[in-house]
Amino acid sequence: MSDSNPAPSLYAAREPIYPRRVSGPFRNLKWYIMVVTLGIYYLTPWIRWDRGPSLPDQAVLLDLAGRRFYFFWIEIWPHEFYFVAGLLIMAGLGLFLFTSALGRVWCGYTCPQTVWTDLFILVERWIEGDRNARLRLHRQKKMDFRKARLRLTKWVSWFLIGLATGGAWVFYFADAPTLAYDLVTLNAHPVAYTTMLVLTGTTFLFGGFAREQICIYACPWPRIQAAMMDEDTLTVGYREWRGEPRGKPRKTDEPGTVHGDCIDCMACVNVCPMGIDIRDGQQMECITCALCIDACDDVMAKIGKPRGLIDYMALSDEAEERAGKPPKNIWKHILRPRTIMYTSLWSLVGVGLLFALFIRSDIELTVAPERNPTFVTLSDGAIRNTYDVRLRNKHGEDRVFKLSIKGDPAMRLQLEGTVYHSVNVPADTALLQRVYIVSAKGSAPSQAASSPVRIWAEDLINGERAHKDTSFNGKGN
Repeated sequence: MSDSNPAPSLYAAREPIYPRRVSGPFRNLKWYIMVVTLGIYYLTPWIRWDRGPSLPDQAVLLDLAGRRFYFFWIEIWPHEFYFVAGLLIMAGLGLFLFTSALGRVWCGYTCPQTVWTDLFILVERWIEGDRNARLRLHRQKKMDFRKARLRLTKWVSWFLIGLATGGAWVFYFADAPTLAYDLVTLNAHPVAYTTMLVLTGTTFLFGGFAREQICIYACPWPRIQAAMMDEDTLTVGYREWRGEPRGKPRKTDEPGTVHGDCIDCMACVNVCPMGIDIRDGQQMECITCALCIDACDDVMAKIGKPRGLIDYMALSDEAEERAGKPPKNIWKHILRPRTIMYTSLWSLVGVGLLFALFIRSDIELTVAPERNPTFVTLSDGAIRNTYDVRLRNKHGEDRVFKLSIKGDPAMRLQLEGTVYHSVNVPADTALLQRVYIVSAKGSAPSQAASSPVRIWAEDLINGERAHKDTSFNGKGN
């Protein structure tokens, strides 16, 4: 191919989208959700919760150094990761449930990309004006003082939001007031500064410049949501049988010309943060934020038409509505076998986690027998086995645990480093204690290959007990 006819580009440069301001119930709902979710994210690390003198008083803390996860009165230890796994399963089932019932409501209302993009657009609108003013500024080729001032002010504001976002994230992993002081005085760990820098950059880029491209190209959910939806799913749609043929009535129209309710005002397109036309049908880009519903209802009210030309609707109602019949009750769409199944599974997992949380003990132990050698013959002919016993004290204060065994009476217990059978375990820690079980010469356990034995740990303050079963290895004669 000659240079005069270059090959067409396979890449289309992004055209920035400047959605117009809109008001209505769905827009108000998004404002409320944005305030609540951002408030929770930014303020939670600063909430205090008294756990005692030796434990952190931050309500929500992922203590990686201490290998703990604190959530108000709940403390998760490393071996209890199944609680976190259960919460992730519940989150996945909840996402399936809401998508099956109401489409991509997660994407439209509570997804972090959507929430921060809404915040960035709000800041952009405050600084540069509404849609038309921003479009004029974008199309202005010359970079004069006004454009430079507005652009710089907007980018600095976005950067500060990104910095606050990164800063709030690192506060979840250390005591927030202490870390904030260390950050300001430049005494924090380099990992904290690196994490803040990365999150600041990604927030600035994703919320300010990538926006809808993250939803379309980076997020996998638009491509798998179809498996969660069916013809009874309520999602944002256009009542084409009511709106077409679209267009404004004109004096020049031929007699008998019929127009639909849609006057082709483009209000639904101008408010869409994804830049799509909902009248073209269901599209992967649609996040069901419902702003087009607010915009269309506003126009319908002005021209004296009933609301609902664009609305939450189900495909299964299309035939009835075309025939002039009312749609099904909303609860018949929501309460159907698929959503009931998801709700049941979600509830079962939740009940299981609550049950496991309330029955778990504040005292735990694990026992690891020494395997090399399996037993030692003492000078008096007795047989000794060695065990590593890990005692977990989940209380906020030191506790004394008494160890004992249950098995053949010929076996006796010894603790390394002490002549007593009790050991002090510091608050909220796991203590590794070496334990010996000795069986006298000629006794049944010393002659058998293996004998059952149970090791008990008792909290001497409240009497709570825990045990582990293991085995005592003899000569096997």
